[in-house]
Amino acid sequence: MSMIRSVKVFILCMVILAIPAKAFCRNELLIGLIPEENIFDQVKKHKRLAEYLSGKLGVKVRLTILSRYGDIIDKFKSRRMDGAFFGDITGFVAMDKLGVEPAARLVTLAGKSTIQGYIFVRKDSGIKTVRDMKGKRIAFVDPLTATGYLYAVSFFKEKGIHDLHGYFKEQYFTGSHDSVIYSVLDNRADVGCAEDSVYENMVEKDPSIRAELTILAASKDFPSSTLFLRKNMPAQMKAGIRNALMHMGDDAEGRMVLAKMKALRFADARKRDFATVKELIRDTGFGMKSYRAEGASESR
Repeated sequence: MSMIRSVKVFILCMVILAIPAKAFCRNELLIGLIPEENIFDQVKKHKRLAEYLSGKLGVKVRLTILSRYGDIIDKFKSRRMDGAFFGDITGFVAMDKLGVEPAARLVTLAGKSTIQGYIFVRKDSGIKTVRDMKGKRIAFVDPLTATGYLYAVSFFKEKGIHDLHGYFKEQYFTGSHDSVIYSVLDNRADVGCAEDSVYENMVEKDPSIRAELTILAASKDFPSSTLFLRKNMPAQMKAGIRNALMHMGDDAEGRMVLAKMKALRFADARKRDFATVKELIRDTGFGMKSYRAEGASESR
């Protein structure tokens, strides 16, 4: 019996080796999204892009939401993602921890492929300077955002404030940029820090927001949401994805998808684009080596 089993195993191995390598290729691509804004709006916006890429690549492209910024490392691995749209800090961390490679990022209708962090208050708050903020409540997005947290840490550090816990009555993280803006609008926070593109999109939908809030400071430019791809993805597939994104403006369907995303086109993305993020991490002392994905998004 053992001889017969050995023969069967040998034959099975030979059959497996004879099957073309393509037969083992996954027939879909899984792309992750971080919760920069309302997840329903975000999924709706990117769903059209996923459908467009599916048609161009001949491979189904699926989306999955990373419920927290701090999920990026664990979830990317456990869900075997092929890529993800990461922000400034999350992109930098993903390059360091996962070895992912930047492929492309959106260019807005204004021709920008960068973002800024805003520090803002209600106009009727009486807050005009950093000194006026002492003892107030401040809302951030997540510790893993440049525009929604680390920029503010750097800003206050330059003003001589090194202990935010001691300076503010309360500080907390909302998990998304639009939530920070609503927190200040609804008087749940006196000061907020969020991304300019989300702020401007909200103002476009509701112009009264601009009349209610005052921007007190703005950061330098950081790279906007960027599509990263796993390092070991076949080169042909990587090239196909980048080519499809770069030429979206060449056909009617692509232009329609870009319009829905309020974008002009996709731009080439490189590691060097994250130089300002690296500088911010150095200036604020953000702990890359001690970073733990499972605890990065807890309120502090």
